[in-house]
Amino acid sequence: MYYFVWVPKYRHKIFNELYRATMKAIILKVGYDYDIDLVELEIPEDHIHMVIKGIPKQSPSDVMQIIKSITSREFFRIYPEVRKTYFWGGKLWTQSYFVETIGNATEEVIRKYA
Repeated sequence: MYYFVWVPKYRHKIFNELYRATMKAIILKVGYDYDIDLVELEIPEDHIHMVIKGIPKQSPSDVMQIIKSITSREFFRIYPEVRKTYFWGGKLWTQSYFVETIGNATEEVIRKYA
């Protein structure tokens, strides 16, 4: 299992209820389309937490590249005004992200430190 965290460019707090629901739907669809087993997905206002289960065919960096590129394209297609208002450089996400293997840790331990 892998735990990912990534943030929008400039750490804008853009994920209000409307945008959060849309982003969640986009990520879930990407997971389905690319056979990425999403265990948990949380979207606070200014970042995203995601836990995925075993990805033998894809490295964590490949998973993140897929998710970031498709979510950015689809989110801006649905909400072009967000791009103009907050992301004038044209990028939704920062280049960085955090990923950690979960290993044998229990869900309780993961939630405590997430």
